[in-house]
Amino acid sequence: MAKPDKQQIREYALSRGLDLFGVANIERFKDAPKRMHPASIFPEVRSVIVVGRRIVRGGWRGIEEGTYWPNYSYFDYSGLLNTYFLQLPLYETACYIENFGYEACPVFSGMTNEKDPPDVRPLRPGQPTPEVNLAIRIAGVAAGLGEIGWSKVFLTREFGPRQRLAAILTDLELEPDQLVEPNSICKLDMACVKGCPGAIPHIKEGKYVEIKIEDKTYRWADVDFGKCTLMYHGGDPRVSPFIPHAMPGYSFDVLEQQISEECAYKFCVPLSTGRWRKTAEFPSGYIIEGHHYIQFWGQGGLGIGGSRGCMRSCFHYLEKKKDIKQIFKGGPFIKRPRWLLDKKGRPTVLQEES
Repeated sequence: MAKPDKQQIREYALSRGLDLFGVANIERFKDAPKRMHPASIFPEVRSVIVVGRRIVRGGWRGIEEGTYWPNYSYFDYSGLLNTYFLQLPLYETACYIENFGYEACPVFSGMTNEKDPPDVRPLRPGQPTPEVNLAIRIAGVAAGLGEIGWSKVFLTREFGPRQRLAAILTDLELEPDQLVEPNSICKLDMACVKGCPGAIPHIKEGKYVEIKIEDKTYRWADVDFGKCTLMYHGGDPRVSPFIPHAMPGYSFDVLEQQISEECAYKFCVPLSTGRWRKTAEFPSGYIIEGHHYIQFWGQGGLGIGGSRGCMRSCFHYLEKKKDIKQIFKGGPFIKRPRWLLDKKGRPTVLQEES
């Protein structure tokens, strides 16, 4: 059977429902840590195909209005988009490549960790320990799909921050796509910082991370992931109406916390999904009943904060500036003054973002 070219594979992938398709050659990963290197999964890999499927803008509508939470976790965070809508065409594209006699390894975009676990040994000498994984956003940059914005969220010219990514590793050698110029999508206007409740440092603070791919340097904020995790995953009473309902009188100032991302998860997840005895005061038996159901309906996802600054403020700003391709007939996403609660869970209405 003839060797397929990149355009054939791209057309097939898009015909199956994917919105984005890009290719990186393996040389673009030469500086990647072993625990994030494609060759740690598939030593014979020659090309890394990165694909994406859009997050519908309406998935955030209920959270933005402060009225309805299930949609984002169920469809667009770790629910059906990440577990089905994206994975089925990814798998079908891998099958298409293997029909031509080339191996195709689909990679689920899970969490990455640069360091080997201290209590696990490599299964072969010279290998990293399990479990390795790609840094999927960096792979997306290497495949020419977009760049990492200041908030560390991946941006494309098509949708801004509104997509989920996955990858296929293959021993089929394909021509790589052209890299996106740094800051050609993210213009460092700090809309994400303005919209975030306090986890993204302003560029003036000089806190950043950077990588180099070929001759291009990409830079983004050194986000405080302890605060980010508290805000996003159910530990912040300012972005969750379910906390004051479940824990009347509770007051917690996220901005005063100096904790790691792992510590924040350890706090948020048991608090949100744990059970307690059923009482007359709290008859459901859940610590925070609303969070439990969002996590349950969301296939394990707990997107309580709904990416207030890093995604909602970002695509609102990019659309108004017409810096991305998909523009909506109904006008800007943020149409009314934005809501935020104080540290005691009391409503505070803010001005509409520009």
